[in-house]
Amino acid sequence: MMRHLISAADLTRDDAVLILDTAEEMARVADRPIKKLPTLRGRTVVNLFFEDSTRTRISFEAAAKRLSADVINFSAKGSSVSKGESLKDTALTLEAMGADAVVIRHGASGAPYRLATSGWIEGAVVNAGDGTHEHPTQALLDAFTMRRRLVGADAGLGRDLDGRRITVVGDILHSRVARSNVHLLNTLGAHVTLVAPPTLVPVGVERWPCDVSYSLDAVLPESDAVMMLRVQRERMNAAYFPTEREYSRRYGLDGDRMARMPAHAVVMHPGPMVRGMEITAEVADSDRCTAVEQVANGVSIRMAVLYLLLGGSETALPSAARIEENK
Repeated sequence: MMRHLISAADLTRDDAVLILDTAEEMARVADRPIKKLPTLRGRTVVNLFFEDSTRTRISFEAAAKRLSADVINFSAKGSSVSKGESLKDTALTLEAMGADAVVIRHGASGAPYRLATSGWIEGAVVNAGDGTHEHPTQALLDAFTMRRRLVGADAGLGRDLDGRRITVVGDILHSRVARSNVHLLNTLGAHVTLVAPPTLVPVGVERWPCDVSYSLDAVLPESDAVMMLRVQRERMNAAYFPTEREYSRRYGLDGDRMARMPAHAVVMHPGPMVRGMEITAEVADSDRCTAVEQVANGVSIRMAVLYLLLGGSETALPSAARIEENK
C-alpha cells in the first residue's frame, strides 16, 4: 500500500485485491459479539469534512473505532473555516494535535492531493470525495460488494472481477463515484459501460477505459451489475434534460427493466437514492438491490484501508488466526 489513498487510479491490481481480501477478514469482525480489534490503539484519525455526508463520515468513524483508534470529527460548519480559515491553517492545526490520518471530503477537486503533497501534515491522507473528481473508497466497497455477490465471499479471495460486465447509469458528468469506479473496475479486469444522456457525459470520456451508451435497454441483458447514480442537482447550473419524468422514462430502473437483466445480476446504488427518479421503490426494496449491503461493506473496506495505511503490512493480511488472538 502507498502512504495515501487519493485516487482509485493509483491502485494496482495487487493493491486493490489486497484491500478487498483484507476487508473480507475485517467483515468477520462484524459477526463477533465485540466488534473491535486493538490494531490502531493509540492512533488518531480525523474526519475532516467540508461537505455534508451521512454514510461516508459515519462509515469511516465506525471503521476507525472498530480498530480502536481515537476519532475526531471535524465539520466545516461551526468551525473556524466558516470564519475564513484556510485549508493550510486547518491542516497545521490537525498536525499540531497529532493526527495520524486525515480522512478528507472537500468540495474542491484536488484538495486531498494538495493536503497529501503540501508537507502540512505527516499523517496519511484518505480521499473521502473531492468535488467531481474521485471517491476511491466508494469504488472499493462497490467492487467488494460485486465480488461477494458475483463470485462469493470465500471463493473470491485473491480474485478480481475479470470478464464481468458492469453498467453505470446516470449523472456521469458530476459523479466522482463513476470516475473512481471506471478506474478501479478496469484495473480489476471488468468491462465498464457508462449510460447517460449526452448532456451528462463528460468531455474527454473517450479517453476513459470504458464504453459509452445512450440506451439503457440495449445494455441491460448483458450486465452483471447495474449501478444507478443520483442526478446531482446541487452541482448543476443549467438544464441538462427536459423533465424528471423524461429522464426517469429513459434512464430510470423499474421492475420491467430489472426483469430484462440476467438472473444473477445485481442492482447497486451508492446513495442517497431518489426513489421514483433513477430507481423505483420496487427495485430499491428488492433482494437484487445491494444499497444497504454496500453501506455495511463500506465499514469493512474502510477498516481495511486504515489498517493497511496505519498498522498493517503490504505483504501480510490480518489472518483469521491473528484476529482470533486479538479477541
